[in-house]
Amino acid sequence: MFEAPDIRPLTEFQRSAKAHIARLKKTGRAEVLTVNGRAAVVVQDAASYQRLVDLAERAREFREIESALRDMDADKGRDFEGFAAESRKALARKSTRRKSA
Repeated sequence: MFEAPDIRPLTEFQRSAKAHIARLKKTGRAEVLTVNGRAAVVVQDAASYQRLVDLAERAREFREIESALRDMDADKGRDFEGFAAESRKALARKSTRRKSA
């Protein structure tokens, strides 16, 4: 979690923004900025934020894969061949409707 050096007043950040930004880039650690002694916002450098977004996306993908695997184990899934055949039929119907319209 956040350590004491990572928690700073917003006014301090405003007075020395360049130094804070340099520290954020150097350490990769986010800072919690406070207003009236209470946490208000979290700031971090762009590269660290992108890594965080990428990790969150990978975690979401893993959860979806785990869910799909559980469904397959419970025989709730469909085989690819059946899905592909059904999709081709649906696309053919749409294509026929567009031509006749």
